[in-house]
Amino acid sequence: MMPILYSYRRCPYAMRARMALKYAGIEYEHREIALRDKPKSMLEVSPKGTVPVLCTNEKIIDQSLDIMHWALEKFDPDGWKSVDVGLAKEWIDKNDGPFKKLLDQYKYPNRHPELKPAVILGSATALMLRPLEEALNSNQYLLSKQMTWVDVAIFPFIRQFSMVNPQGFDSLPFPKTKKWLEHHLKSELFNSVMEKHPTWVE
Repeated sequence: MMPILYSYRRCPYAMRARMALKYAGIEYEHREIALRDKPKSMLEVSPKGTVPVLCTNEKIIDQSLDIMHWALEKFDPDGWKSVDVGLAKEWIDKNDGPFKKLLDQYKYPNRHPELKPAVILGSATALMLRPLEEALNSNQYLLSKQMTWVDVAIFPFIRQFSMVNPQGFDSLPFPKTKKWLEHHLKSELFNSVMEKHPTWVE
């Protein structure tokens, strides 16, 4: 049976999973969900109700990073896995933890009226954007001269952050980060997984 992926086009977690699956050449059945009307079949295999969820013959994988690693175990033609494991963990922990929290606060100001966007931007800059720029001063990519799974795992979140206030993001003094972001945005890999799919109906 072909793997089934429950996904949502604009979700950054789903984006990184789709990019890894595409890179590894894994064909799958794409099931685009509606967040307000999640399919019963998805909730049966993954009650937590978040995307992405990958259903394979072997197992159900409902964490985006686990989907990425599963795909790369199958096929990794460019050596995406060749990274310093400790350094990779530091970046991912920072991105998926405190930076994601700041991103949500920045994206939904009505939910956090006590927080000023400028303060959130300052915190995000200190936590993630400045370290990203410093890392990219040494290499074209986050951990080396070649792209790795860490770049792909983090890129969708930086993309989302940049879209909240494009003018504000453009004014930041981080040319390497902007170039890195632009490279991913224009890549064939990213654009190939951003095609629109109709909502899947059971």
